[in-house]
Amino acid sequence: MKPLKEPLLLEDCVDTEPHHVGVAHGHAVLCSFRAPDKSGHNEDAGVIVPLTRSAAILAVADGVGGSRLAHTASSEAIRALAALTVPANKGEPPSRAAIVNAIEKANDKVQSSGSGSATTLAVVEVRDHRVRPIHIGDSAVLVVGQRGRLRMQTVAHSPIGYAVEAGVMDEGEAMHHEDRHLVSNVIGARDMRIEIGHSLALRRRDTVVLVTDGVLDNLHLDELIDFVRVGSLVKAAKRVMNAVQQRMTAPAGGAPSKPDDTTLILYRRSR
Repeated sequence: MKPLKEPLLLEDCVDTEPHHVGVAHGHAVLCSFRAPDKSGHNEDAGVIVPLTRSAAILAVADGVGGSRLAHTASSEAIRALAALTVPANKGEPPSRAAIVNAIEKANDKVQSSGSGSATTLAVVEVRDHRVRPIHIGDSAVLVVGQRGRLRMQTVAHSPIGYAVEAGVMDEGEAMHHEDRHLVSNVIGARDMRIEIGHSLALRRRDTVVLVTDGVLDNLHLDELIDFVRVGSLVKAAKRVMNAVQQRMTAPAGGAPSKPDDTTLILYRRSR
């Protein structure tokens, strides 16, 4: 595994093996696949952006279905972040304001395209063993401890996400709710808002997880946590993606099953 020197982007992938790279005093895995029941574009995109030895940007985006150009919206958001690179080991990484400005420019471009396309976006700013989530929509950021403790979880910008956060609906009810697909905040909307979360110090064996709803609609939260909390990142990523594909193609009993494009990033600090 070599240190990542240039941004690693995945756009419109049919299927990929996990890409394993060294970044930000740690290592990360990025993988994506197209929904098994479709032949069109994968509307997801993902990127790992190396900045300095101790800093990086991780992001996943999920183009909102219903537009034939949804994949272009997710790519626009990801490419805006990939453009924030700095020469390796030289200078300071982009400020948080620069990340926000990049997202706002992507929003302007998606709106001005006139295609009606939109996308969610989940970003993690990694800096000196600390992480901060920045998100729009229902793609998610989690931080999971080795023993399965959920140390961070973003709240989905959706009616169902807010209902779960308020305690009026549990995760099980939310998983099967008919309005789970509704999203109330997206890049491509005039009233798009950017939620910036608190900074969290990473412990040695914490796993940072970024996922689109292909994962969240097919795995219960406790299943996802159990898959990623221990073992190598590559094996953890394969466990998640294999389980998601199995649920999509051959669900058992009352297990959730929603074919969808799926993208995953996992990150752990190395020292």
